[in-house]
Amino acid sequence: MTSGGADGPAPTTAPGPKKASGPERVPTPGGRRPLDQRVILTAAVSFIDEHGRDRLTMRRLGAELGVEAMALYRYVPGRDELLDGVVEVVMDELYAMTMGRDRPETWQEFLQQMAHGVRSISMVHPKIFPLVASRPPAAPWLRPPLRSLRWVEDFLEGLAHYGFSADESVRAYRAFSTFLLGHLLLESAIYAVEPKALPAADLEFVESSDLAHYPRLMALSPQLSLDTFDNEFEDALEDLIARLLVSGDSA
Repeated sequence: MTSGGADGPAPTTAPGPKKASGPERVPTPGGRRPLDQRVILTAAVSFIDEHGRDRLTMRRLGAELGVEAMALYRYVPGRDELLDGVVEVVMDELYAMTMGRDRPETWQEFLQQMAHGVRSISMVHPKIFPLVASRPPAAPWLRPPLRSLRWVEDFLEGLAHYGFSADESVRAYRAFSTFLLGHLLLESAIYAVEPKALPAADLEFVESSDLAHYPRLMALSPQLSLDTFDNEFEDALEDLIARLLVSGDSA
């Protein structure tokens, strides 16, 4: 066989066998790592935290990860499943924050620990938190609904540890969840609002948007505009625990 060089051009080398395609690689500050389901879900959480749930699409998330949208479908079937996964990631954070530690000495401290953990998650992920109550759980009969059955299971186990009966545990779960979801959905909604350019004029359909028509409202605006969620949350939580204590004593 003639070698390349002065005697003539080197023969064209036939391409070798194509290597089997491995997992997609996602660029990261420290190099490149495989694209997998956890990477996708974590990126989706960050995307929603920054841009909001309505802007999340497979195409936009793929662009954030530096891959085509079709690459994501190998790991997540579609947007609905992606949102389910986002909720699971956030609830996993909650589980680690609240259940991944020793139980306190009293059930009152236990409820305090659970409540502050849920509130912390709602403040860190205000644009995701509404999904915690609105995404259907595997047990659709659970009332009030909470997306993580693992968290509910350990919450009920915790109550049993402190001597709550079956009926007392259910009553405590319902009161506790209703309080948390009601308070935190309202609070997180305020922090999740994205700033928008004000229209030239508000459209009026049923009532006037002219604040001059509401003198009492305007007179109390300094007080009404205060952010008192911290105090209101603590006061309401203490009231709830006090009611559970009275209910348990009278049972």
